[in-house]
Amino acid sequence: MTESSAVEIEIATRRLMAALDALDSAVERRRDADRDENELAARIQALGADRSRLADELDGALMKSRKLERTNREISDRLDSAIVTIRSVLDTGEDG
Repeated sequence: MTESSAVEIEIATRRLMAALDALDSAVERRRDADRDENELAARIQALGADRSRLADELDGALMKSRKLERTNREISDRLDSAIVTIRSVLDTGEDG
């Protein structure tokens, strides 16, 4: 083997090592990207579940609020009716 061949082999070996290092780095970056992607997908899924749960809770709260409003109106109407009746009785008592 000539000195020229040895130098060429050394240069080729260095290039091969540099290419392997670059490939290692690329593989590591890809793993990191895949891990980040999986974490993001899990977060998105968790947010979707939270959104669904919150929507259900909101629907329940709206139904409860509407029921309370109806009950409040009924009570108000009954109180108004009772006030009218009491005033009528009081007015009748004052006239007698």
